[in-house]
Amino acid sequence: MTRTRSLNWTLAALAAILLTSAACSRTPGNENHWVSAWSSAVHAPLAFMPEQAVPVLENRTLRMIVRPTIGGGRVRLRFSNACGTRPLDIGAARIALVSGDDRILAASDRPLTFSGRGSVRIPPGAPMLSDPVDLQFQPFAEIAVSVFLPAHVRDVTFHLAGQRPTYISEPGDFTAAVDIPNATTRPSWFFLSGLEVHAPDKTVTILALGDSITDGVGARQGDYRDWPNLLANRLAAQESLPPMAVVNSGIGGNRVLHDGAGPSALARFDRDVLAQPGIAGVILLEGINDIGWPRMKLPAPGPGDAAAGSAPAASPFAGELVTAQDIIAGYRQIIERAHQHGIRVFLATLLPYEGADYYTGEGETIRSAVNEWIRTGGAADGCFDFDQAVRDPGHPTRFRDGYHSGDHLHPSAAGYQAMADAVDLAVLRGIETLKAARNGEEGGKQPRP
Repeated sequence: MTRTRSLNWTLAALAAILLTSAACSRTPGNENHWVSAWSSAVHAPLAFMPEQAVPVLENRTLRMIVRPTIGGGRVRLRFSNACGTRPLDIGAARIALVSGDDRILAASDRPLTFSGRGSVRIPPGAPMLSDPVDLQFQPFAEIAVSVFLPAHVRDVTFHLAGQRPTYISEPGDFTAAVDIPNATTRPSWFFLSGLEVHAPDKTVTILALGDSITDGVGARQGDYRDWPNLLANRLAAQESLPPMAVVNSGIGGNRVLHDGAGPSALARFDRDVLAQPGIAGVILLEGINDIGWPRMKLPAPGPGDAAAGSAPAASPFAGELVTAQDIIAGYRQIIERAHQHGIRVFLATLLPYEGADYYTGEGETIRSAVNEWIRTGGAADGCFDFDQAVRDPGHPTRFRDGYHSGDHLHPSAAGYQAMADAVDLAVLRGIETLKAARNGEEGGKQPRP
């Protein structure tokens, strides 16, 4: 009798487990999930650019403006102390819609919490997700994220070239203020690395991975004329495609193989790509700094310099010369690591750069070899020929007139538009199917917020 009762209890418990498992299994197409809708690739201040020194941040409020490429009604923020060697204290944080400059729409203002608390201490090197919060907004709406930093911050984690300036207050907590009085501005985002949207299951994210050309250098701040934003505009206009966010993980000066301006693409791939939710495809445009930086000659000393008359100095990165095969090997690593996670990779050809400060004939030979492999190698899931889109047909090692911003390296608004137009949207069709299938194979529905 006892044995029978024990067996019945065991069977009942097993049935309960199976029913719970079935209820929690994910069926693609009928559940919401978190997707990255805006992203910033964070890094430490650049040691070789002292003029970009960050302000003293203690007892100050930062108001940062971000622009997600899809709309939604439920969001969470991702903060980062990736470069910190000490804990980062956030005394208060809020989110609201923007009405202009640093002004917010008061009716949309929401406090952010972290495990139910209004403040949080982020450990050194760690990210921190806020709790989900309800906020209705349309695609491309500007959103203000206000953060109060009560204690001195020694190690800054930031993104140097933000799309909109950050407003920094006088001493005090102004996170709930409609506008920040007597604010100063900096062109960077601080400690903020992402905004995620709770979106329908078929919604996915395309991530642009690259350097300053992806980061949008050459486009005017606030115009959102970088090629990832322009691509997002095209995708949003396509009724035949499922919703696709486009997020930007470019860092000015970044390289595939070596650190310097932030961690290399290989080093930051897990953090900036794999750790973001909803990524279905990566467009990789990077490698020109790998070629150019080590071959760059610094300007010769001027007449008033103590070293006047001496030859131009070699690049501080002269010991980091790379070949075409080195760059291709780096691409292969990124492709393989992405494919292991069900993410497709589309390579973009490197843009022409004759006339740029670090142009050399040797570098051009390497660029041409890399581009030939991108077009014909077949290792990636597709190729977008940005080189062909912006080059001068009569002088293909140079930009077409009007397509660069004046330095023969970074595109103009017209150049960025040509790059965005060179993305064949048909290639992206069905990309959400692979992602949904992968989610179904992994099982385990994401918990409802």
